[in-house]
Amino acid sequence: MADTVVKIDSLVKRYKDLIALDHLSLEIKEGEVFGLLGPNGSGKTTTINCLLSLLQFDKGTVEVFGKPMTPTAYDIKRDIGIIMQNVAVFDELTVYDNIDYFCGLYITDKATRKQYVDEAVKFVGLEDFKNFYPKKLSGGLLRRLNIACGIAHKPKLIILDEPTVAVDPQSRNKILEGIEQLNRDGATVIYTSHYMEEVEQICTRIAIMDKGKKVAEGTKEELKRMIKNTETITVEVRELSDEVLSQVSGLPHVYSAVYENGSLTVACSGGKHNLIRVLGVLQEHDLHIGRVYSELPTLNDVFLEITGKALRDKEGQ
Repeated sequence: MADTVVKIDSLVKRYKDLIALDHLSLEIKEGEVFGLLGPNGSGKTTTINCLLSLLQFDKGTVEVFGKPMTPTAYDIKRDIGIIMQNVAVFDELTVYDNIDYFCGLYITDKATRKQYVDEAVKFVGLEDFKNFYPKKLSGGLLRRLNIACGIAHKPKLIILDEPTVAVDPQSRNKILEGIEQLNRDGATVIYTSHYMEEVEQICTRIAIMDKGKKVAEGTKEELKRMIKNTETITVEVRELSDEVLSQVSGLPHVYSAVYENGSLTVACSGGKHNLIRVLGVLQEHDLHIGRVYSELPTLNDVFLEITGKALRDKEGQ
């Protein structure tokens, strides 16, 4: 069994009448890329701030590397790298000097620090921009600089909060590849994002939060098995009578069948031969069939079913 890197037990955080964290418990094992998801206001940022002991909490415990986390636990914090959503670098320093400064907060030996900084520059692909100032960098390059500043000291635990917000696809791929490489090199990663395809791509285990609570946890495959929809079938068909639609609706495992604008959409729960059965009904009636799609649920489907589809406009927490 892998060692536990982060253990959060029954964490409660209140802001006057608002309960930001409601008896939250999480356990993150060594070597995981752990996705922390939730709508705006669900408690993700509060969780991270409590984990880092940047916020006092009302109840519960937080342990990192098997030790209690406190504001002065500098021996623990030396092994943590933090890349927050808001880019935090010095405009007055070049790319190289920014990375050197942040690495120097943890690594005092000059030779070792130079080696680490050079490796961080290469790791994020900023070799051609070492002497640039942050204001001269594109959004994607600035994000990569932010990551380099957070990981140059080679932390064992890396926390990334929305690291790919507002970057171009090339930079996003570079960042995701970098996170996977950091994990292969031995780092445990906590990753928050609103881009579900990113989480599905890189995270080994995922927790979904809502209203300060953990509402679901597991691998992406385990999460997908928690929801009702296991397959969505879409068939382009020129005409469809109410009688045929009723037959499709009555098939085993079908819980919804809707025909609109020449397209039949069938939602299934369970079963292995749903597409064959749906097409069988249509062929029995000699209907003209166009394109056919069969889609398994995505992490986005899971997220929306578990947390609801209502818009959330509350930032933070």
